[in-house]
Amino acid sequence: MKSKMKGNLMLLTTAIIWGTAFVGQKEGMDLIGPIAFNGIRTVIGGIILLPVIWFMSKMNKNKAEPDDRSPEEIAEAKKAENKLLIIGGIVCGMALMLAGNIQQIGLFYTTAGKAAFITPFYVMLVPLIGLIFLRKKIRPVVWVCVFAAIAGLYLLCIPAEGGLGGVNKGDAIMLVCALFFALHILSVDYFSPKVDGVKLSCIQFFVAGIVSCILIFPLDPALGFDIPTWENILGSWFPLCYVGIMSCGVAYTFQVTGQAYTDPTSASMILSLESVFGVIAGMIFLGEVMAVREVIGCVIMFAAIIVAQLPSKEERLQ
Repeated sequence: MKSKMKGNLMLLTTAIIWGTAFVGQKEGMDLIGPIAFNGIRTVIGGIILLPVIWFMSKMNKNKAEPDDRSPEEIAEAKKAENKLLIIGGIVCGMALMLAGNIQQIGLFYTTAGKAAFITPFYVMLVPLIGLIFLRKKIRPVVWVCVFAAIAGLYLLCIPAEGGLGGVNKGDAIMLVCALFFALHILSVDYFSPKVDGVKLSCIQFFVAGIVSCILIFPLDPALGFDIPTWENILGSWFPLCYVGIMSCGVAYTFQVTGQAYTDPTSASMILSLESVFGVIAGMIFLGEVMAVREVIGCVIMFAAIIVAQLPSKEERLQ
């Protein structure tokens, strides 16, 4: 019981960090452009995970069990795993680069609170993509949740007056961001069971960060931002470090460790609170206020996301 409580507290901390990170991401664009911010913070995230990998490697080495395979077989298996790790890191990193940059651009045009609720819409998109491309069946309750989430999204993003023509550009961009995060989730879902999860995350951060840093020069000026100077970057040190260190390094480590002590259902429920903390942080730190219609949309979306993640009867009996 104490171990589960410990795991749940770590996951709750993760949700708080991820939720408040939306504020850091928005504030970080006061001095530097969205592509620059995303590139630098993901590189920081990769650097922060390096000592975590070293520490976990030491821990795993001490717990290593005897291996009956020959040295040649072990070396061959290690080579194959490293190759898959690199391929997975590149694929997941490119998906994360697209999702992260689109999210950062969207945050320039919308509020942190709205972004915190629209981004998790990927929970609904993952089963839909799985159905279309992987022929994975969707449970009836998930279909209900998908339509409920769309209704909530309508209330959150589309004003009562103006209809579709009144949709905020940032909200539309965040919806595209949710699609790319869904693709990222599916990529991670494919590679993570086959390789070391922390190493995969570290590589994907470096890939996303390096590619984004290259894209700063053509994209940030095209979006109306100047190429960042060292003075601008140093002036944004707090949001960059908070999002890079806390959101990427600390929160990810807490997620991996915390999920080892609790069940998947509890973990997904607690991590979904990221949206709630994002809205609260936006209200406290940025003075953001939602209309009643938008709040109702948030409540419907949150309920749909929670219910969609509940296990089926067959899964509970396993």
